Amino acid sequence: MKQVVHFGAGNIGRGFIGALFSQSGFHVTFVDIADQIIDQLNKDKQYDVKLATDQKETVTISNVSGLNNLKQETEVVEAIKGATYLTTAIGPNILPRIAPLIAKGLIERVKTTDEKLYVIACENQISATDLLKGYIEEHLDAETKAHLSNKIYFFNSAVDRIVPIQNNQGSLDVLVEPYYEWVVETTESIPPVEGMKIVSDLAPFIERKLFTVNTGHAVIAYLGYLENKTTIDQTLADEAIVKQVKETLGETGAYLIKQYGLNPDEHEQYINKIIQRFKNAYLNDAVTRVGRSPIRKLGPNDRLVRPATEAHKAGLSYTNLAKAIASALLFDYKEDEEAVKLQEMISAHGVSHVLKEVSGLAEDSDITNEVLKQYEQLNK
Repeated sequence: MKQVVHFGAGNIGRGFIGALFSQSGFHVTFVDIADQIIDQLNKDKQYDVKLATDQKETVTISNVSGLNNLKQETEVVEAIKGATYLTTAIGPNILPRIAPLIAKGLIERVKTTDEKLYVIACENQISATDLLKGYIEEHLDAETKAHLSNKIYFFNSAVDRIVPIQNNQGSLDVLVEPYYEWVVETTESIPPVEGMKIVSDLAPFIERKLFTVNTGHAVIAYLGYLENKTTIDQTLADEAIVKQVKETLGETGAYLIKQYGLNPDEHEQYINKIIQRFKNAYLNDAVTRVGRSPIRKLGPNDRLVRPATEAHKAGLSYTNLAKAIASALLFDYKEDEEAVKLQEMISAHGVSHVLKEVSGLAEDSDITNEVLKQYEQLNK
C-alpha cells in the first residue's frame, strides 16, 4: 500500500488532508506530539469524519496510524524513507520546528531509494512549501541537496475547509463542513489523490482563497467580537456586519480581478458562496477561534495587510481593509496568548509602532494613517 507521512494529527489533518489520502488508498502515518491522539490512532486504526449538514453524513477513515516525533524520531525517519507523499497541516509557525527531522528523513531516504517523494505544506500561508523547503535546506549540506534533485519535489498548495474547534471528549472523530478545496501547483505527473486539483499556476487560486475566505473569516470574527457575538453564524445574522464584510471583500476582489483577470460576476458569486458557507450553524464556530493569533494574521503577507498593501499599490480602495486591520488590533481576548501580547504592545508603544513591527507598515504610510482613523472610530 502507498504511504503518506502527514505532520499534524489535529482536526484539519485528520478531517481534511489525511482523510483524502486514506480515501485514495494510501496508508496515512500521522506525526504529532499529542500522545493521546497518537495512542488512539494506533489503537483504533480508524475514525469518522462527520459533515456539518442536516443529514450529518459520516465517512469512516481507515488505514491510519501515528508516531510521536519527540519520542519516535527513528520511526519517523523510517516512515519518510518509504513514503510517496509528505504533507503538513500543522501551522506555518511550526514548520521550522519539524524541518530538522524531515531533513534527517530525506538524508536517509536518498541513501536507499531513487523513488520520488512529493512534499506539500497544506497551510494557510502563501508559498508555505517554499518556506518549508528553505527550513529543511538549512539542515542539509550541498552534496545532500544535489542528491535530492529529481528525487524530492516540493509543491505549493492552497487549502480550504472549515474545521471548527471540536468537543470530542477523547474521540478521534472530526466535524467538518461539506465544502473543501485543495489545489496543488505542479507540472509533474504525480500519483492521484481524490479531491486534489492540479494547476500549473497557483497564485490566482491561493490569493483568491486567502483574500476571500481567510480575509472574510477574520473580518467576521473581529467585528463579531467587538459586538459581543459568540459564533460566526450568529455574527452573520447582523446585516450591518454582513454589509461590512461584503464591502471588505469587494476591495480584495477588485485587486484580484485586476491582478489575475478574474471574471467579476464569477468572483462575486464566489464571495456570496463563501459567506453562505460561513452561515452554517452546524459548525457552531466561535469568533474567538477564528480570531485567534492576531499577530500572525496581521503579518505583512497575511489576510488583512497583504491585500491592503496590494490594493494601495494598484491605486484601489483599501478603506474597509483598514477597518478590518483596526478591528484585529482591538481583539483583546484574554485566553489568546497573541491577543494579550498585542494589547501589551499597543499599550507600551502605540498602534503605529505595532503596525510597523507586526505588519511591516511605515508609521507615516497612507495605510497606517487610515488604520489609525478607523481604530479611533471603532474604539469609541
